[in-house]
Amino acid sequence: MIMRWHSRSADAERNLKMSATLKLTHRAIGVEVRRGTFDVAVDGERVGSLEMNDTIEISIEAGHHALQVRNGRNLSRTLTFDAAEGQVAAFRCTGKRFLPVFLMSFFVPRLALSLRPE
Repeated sequence: MIMRWHSRSADAERNLKMSATLKLTHRAIGVEVRRGTFDVAVDGERVGSLEMNDTIEISIEAGHHALQVRNGRNLSRTLTFDAAEGQVAAFRCTGKRFLPVFLMSFFVPRLALSLRPE
């Protein structure tokens, strides 16, 4: 009788053990002038896009990450966060800004979009 053991590679096991979830929602209360699709970047790499009133969930490695959303030249500030194994890191983004910040965003594009933890 021959027994075969199917074992996963060390990388596959590490990915299973070290996964977390990034949950991002694009929602605004009231009127949002900048309503387009937002590109989502984690650690400087585009990982997806987000439509108005949509929520996406992206599997990420556990650890320290940087998150930013962008719509053309308009972008959010970069937020850093730590995600533990099995944790859901939730954020909300919007193009709605208070009038003074909205006006400043024409000169400082990183003020155009808001990104905050939920």
